[in-house]
Order: sequence, then structure tokens, then C-alpha cells
Amino acid sequence: MTAQAPAALVLEDGRVFPGWAYGATGSSLGEVVFCTGMTGYQETLTDPSYFGQIVVQTAPQIGNTGWNDEDDESNRIWVSGYVVRDPARRPSNWRATRTLDEELVRQGIVGVAGIDTRGLTRHIRERGAMRAGVFSGSALTGHESMVAVVRTGQEMTGSDYATSVTTASAYVVPAAGERRFRIAALDLGIKTNTPRMLAERGVETHVLPLTSTLDEILAVEPDGVFLSNGPGDPATQEHAVALTREVLGRRIPLFGICFGNQILGRALGIGTYKLRYGHRGINVPVIDSATGRVAITAQNHGFALEGEPGQRFETPFGAAAVSHYCPNDGTVEGLRCTDTPAFSVQYHPEAAAGPHDAATLFDEFVELMEKGRIG
Repeated sequence: MTAQAPAALVLEDGRVFPGWAYGATGSSLGEVVFCTGMTGYQETLTDPSYFGQIVVQTAPQIGNTGWNDEDDESNRIWVSGYVVRDPARRPSNWRATRTLDEELVRQGIVGVAGIDTRGLTRHIRERGAMRAGVFSGSALTGHESMVAVVRTGQEMTGSDYATSVTTASAYVVPAAGERRFRIAALDLGIKTNTPRMLAERGVETHVLPLTSTLDEILAVEPDGVFLSNGPGDPATQEHAVALTREVLGRRIPLFGICFGNQILGRALGIGTYKLRYGHRGINVPVIDSATGRVAITAQNHGFALEGEPGQRFETPFGAAAVSHYCPNDGTVEGLRCTDTPAFSVQYHPEAAAGPHDAATLFDEFVELMEKGRIG
């Protein structure tokens, strides 16, 4: 770790949080957001849904378990910058192959440590997620000049980030053991654990680029279609929304998570809006409107679907309902179609770092595909 070299997190509202350099040295811009997960920092950093964001870890000590080559959720770190309070001086885990700091340097991720992350989180909660920058080394200049640089950064609203994280070409993740089903997964920022959990259920996953057409999906001869998580503003995803409408029109069983939930919602005619500071962490409660059952979930989203808990509405594809909601703020956390084989949730049932309350949703997807075969 760089020996106490000065660094700073600078917000677009003019607030500056001083600290010291952690990871690569230089500057990086993005939307500053906080993540409340007590574990799973490696999964957070490699989650494509965090593209374009400077992530603040609210857990006070980060890096205790180092970095390994098994827990990545993709082939790289996607965050724009990283903010921690007290980085571990040395990792202590038998699976660690290097320190978190070394991996941040290796991948060129500019970070800052020693920040008052509690005060920063309270500031974001009150003022909302906003543009920010991490500055260290020669990039650490005067207050006004750094604020000016931050204000040139890209707003999250209107950002089409999914096209930056989708796969360049299709690939296949085979089923574990006997293949029971084959699905087409539209890659909006898919995580490694998603096709792995599907494989455990006998599902062969064909991961397709975001630019895929209906003909390319049909060429897979899928039993179902999956809409993955991903970054950016769902209002920019006109192609994905139109493609989802075509899939719904064909009555192919469909399951979406996180960004995929918002894509399905827009395909059904529901609008989306930006949350003040979003839901990011592994301890977010969600209530099933039909049963009242509560699940503790992993989430990472800054946008949400319009609607009310338990709301029923008509769509071009028949009746649908808001199936889940968050009791913290009443936001929509899931949709379920009545007349079309499609459903979605706003959270992450595949969360590798846990919790695993929602993992059974993959079983529901399998059941939906089984019914589709019978039908």
C-alpha cells in the first residue's frame, strides 16, 4: 500500500473528503454510491452492475481476506473508483493469493483510504448519489479545479452503460450433468454465478450480446430467456425493451433480475425513475406481496420501477402485478405476469457472497420452463 500519500474524494457539490492513496494513483470519475455489505468486496468490485460508479464501503475494515482467483463475478474489476476507511495491512485467508491493494494497482483502479465513510454515507443519504472523483498523485490539485473536473463527468441518468459491459460474442455455459433445459441469457452485465446456479439445475446457458436479435435468440432453440443484471439507466435500453416485447409475444418463459426487472417493466409499459441513493448491499429486506414472506436480499440498483406494492395492471400481454416490494421505502422489487410466462425481481438471487434467501427463484424459472413444455 502506498505509504500515506495524500488523496481525496471530491463531490460535485463541492464537498471534499481527504485521505490517502489506495490502489492505483491518478484520478477517476464516476457516480459515488455506498454499499452496505459486510462481506463480499471482491464480488462487489467485479460486478459489472457497478460500472461507472465510485463505490464506498460502509464496513470500516476492508481487505482482510485479500484477493483470490476464484470469487470474481466477471473477468475484471468494473468500479470507477474505490473508497474505504481502514484497509487491512495484510490479508489473513488461506485462499488469498495477493492483497486487495495489489489487485487494485494491477487493474489500475484509483482508490482512497482513511476516509470518514460514516460521514460520507450520511452525506450521500441526505444529498443523494452524485458525480464524484478520486484524486491522488499529480492529479491532486486545488479544491476548485478538482470540483470543476468532477462536474465534467457523465451523469448516471441517461447513461447507456450496459453496452460497455456486455459480451462481445456469444458463449455457452453447459449444464452440470444431464441437460434438462437450454436458455438464452441476454447479457446486460451478467455475473459469473448466474449461469453457474442455472447449471446446477440442469440448465445450459447461451449468453448472448445485448445487440442480439430475436432470430439469434430463437436460433438457440431456448426453453426460456433470461434478462441479466447490469449498469446504467434502463430508459436507454430501447433495443433490450423491444426484444423483450418480442419474446413476450412468443410466450417464451422469461425471468429477469435487477436491470432485467426494469427492462421487463418497461416492456410491459411501466416507467422507471432514479432513486436518491439506491439500494446496494446484502441486507435489503423484500416482501412477497402474495404471501407476506420476507427475504433478505443482495441488491445493487440506482433506478426503480414505478408502482405500488400489490398493484395489478393491464399490459399488451395481459394482466400483471407488482409481486414484491421493499418495506424500507416501498419501492417495486418484482413483477409477475398472469397471462404470460414471465416474472422478474429487482434483487440478486445469485448473490455469491450471500444471502441465499432468494436462490429458489431459479427453481421457479425451471418450473416455468417445465410448464411451457407441457403447454
